[in-house]
Amino acid sequence: MNKTRQEHQARADRFFLPHLCTGETVLMLVLLAELLVIALVLVEPMTAGFNWGKLALCSLFVQWIVLLSAALLCLLRPCLLHLTTVWVSFYCSLLVVLLTLVFTALADYFRFYEQAGFELYLRHALISLILSGLLLRYFYLQSQWQRQQQAELNARIEALQARIKPHFLFNCLNSIASLISIDPSKAEQAVIDLSDLFRASLAAPGTLTTWAEELALSKRYLSIEQYRLGERLQLDWQIDGVPDDLPIPRLTLQPLLENALIHGIQPRIDGGLVRVKASFCGGEFCLCVSNPCRLQAPTSAGSGQALRNIKSRLLALFGVAASLTVQQQDESYQVCLRYPCKLLSRQGKPV
Repeated sequence: MNKTRQEHQARADRFFLPHLCTGETVLMLVLLAELLVIALVLVEPMTAGFNWGKLALCSLFVQWIVLLSAALLCLLRPCLLHLTTVWVSFYCSLLVVLLTLVFTALADYFRFYEQAGFELYLRHALISLILSGLLLRYFYLQSQWQRQQQAELNARIEALQARIKPHFLFNCLNSIASLISIDPSKAEQAVIDLSDLFRASLAAPGTLTTWAEELALSKRYLSIEQYRLGERLQLDWQIDGVPDDLPIPRLTLQPLLENALIHGIQPRIDGGLVRVKASFCGGEFCLCVSNPCRLQAPTSAGSGQALRNIKSRLLALFGVAASLTVQQQDESYQVCLRYPCKLLSRQGKPV
């Protein structure tokens, strides 16, 4: 059942014909149809005044064809998903031409035209065939362009994400190495936790994960660091009210916690408190990680690669509405990120 659903979704993603039932698409079709009517009326020889009556009749004629074609294609879309691009284009053009001929016959019956005959039917059929072909070609090129843009975006995000994993592994191994001489049993347990951690992070590939999975992965990482830092590491979780299925880029919270530990907790003899605040309100997710810091930054301050990486992924996935800000006040350092999002469905897609 799930495999069939996934195959159906894959065909729908590759299908070039857009959903013609949406308000945006219907508005675009209506505007294009009206521009066509105006052009057709202007082509006619000019009289003493503009023929508003003919404009109204032509608008009524063309808009009925356009709206009914969009409605029928919207209903037939599930059937067209299984066909090739050539056959879809053929059936769509055929449907538009048939509807044009039907409405031409109705207009002829009610004597909307002074002279009607075979030439009128042929002219209307050719006009509808040419325009439907051009519109289908536009939809196809637009679909190809969007797929190319999405492929490039996914490649960029995966490249950014791939930079984090080696850095993540390197720091975890350093933590485990420091435990070997101090407490071998904890070092052994840390190695087991690290294997579980990477099994969890590599089990479900993709750019987005759920808040519950990202939180579980981050807590596994903190359990490894807890062996090394002990009571020096204190945590304050303020994350009540965040839905488990909220989408978040994979490996977002963990690098923020890693920076907080390396630059905020590790240099201090007495350690400190790392506070994690998260909220979801009005369709916007906000995540803040704060840690203590020195008034004067040490010379070994990081390059900020992790923060730039996270910000780039947020912008790539959620657009300009996403943001990442850094604030330093007194002895507190805080990183906050925000982005608009929708909850994930069971198939892992926004709903």
